[in-house]
Amino acid sequence: MAPAQVFTPLPSTQLSTLLQQLRRLLSVALAAVLCFSLAACGGAKAQPPTLSAEDITYIERQAEGFLAARDRLPELADLVNQRDWTFTRNLIHGPMQEVGRHMLYINRRLLPDDQAEATRLADQLKRSLAQLDEAARLQDADALRKTYISVASGFGKYAQILPAQVQEDLKQI
Repeated sequence: MAPAQVFTPLPSTQLSTLLQQLRRLLSVALAAVLCFSLAACGGAKAQPPTLSAEDITYIERQAEGFLAARDRLPELADLVNQRDWTFTRNLIHGPMQEVGRHMLYINRRLLPDDQAEATRLADQLKRSLAQLDEAARLQDADALRKTYISVASGFGKYAQILPAQVQEDLKQI
């Protein structure tokens, strides 16, 4: 039978030296892990979201229809001033009818942060157009005049939400 090995404790000076070396080794290892993890997390700063060239092209195509309707505002103003109920309604239901669809398609391609405001402005403009149509149907001259101001303002506000690149390309700036 082999004699059992007996564990003999290290003298206290050797033990404390060994513990100090282990602490140093752990400190260096911890510092290396922290440096590596901080370097991995601190990568390049995130770029703000931007519209793709495809989105800009699509928005421009829809904005052309929106702006064509807006360009008919002077004609609408003349009809309102003349109290021409029939042609006012014809203009709203004819050339300006598609403006809601154009704004809807534009809103879908805007940056997420801009979509809520664009939707709010589009809804406001569509409501104003419906109120203008109702005022013409009822032949209410005062309501027609007041609502026209709201429609013109709505077109102006919505045009401002178009991306700067689109405004520049369509010569709106």
